[in-house]
Amino acid sequence: MANRYTLRMELPQSWTIIDVFTGQPAVIRQKVMVGMGPREAEDMVAQMNVRDVKRRERAERRS
Repeated sequence: MANRYTLRMELPQSWTIIDVFTGQPAVIRQKVMVGMGPREAEDMVAQMNVRDVKRRERAERRS
């Protein structure tokens, strides 16, 4: 299954989490995932992709 989220460097040490399906910055709890430090961004994108895979697997089982 393809990852839904990826990172894009905006400036040195400033990263944005991108939803690859929409091409837009990801939004979590009404916060746009922009201007993040590299470690925070890497950790968050990994967590978001794990959650998304689990969500899609549950949806497939219901179908």
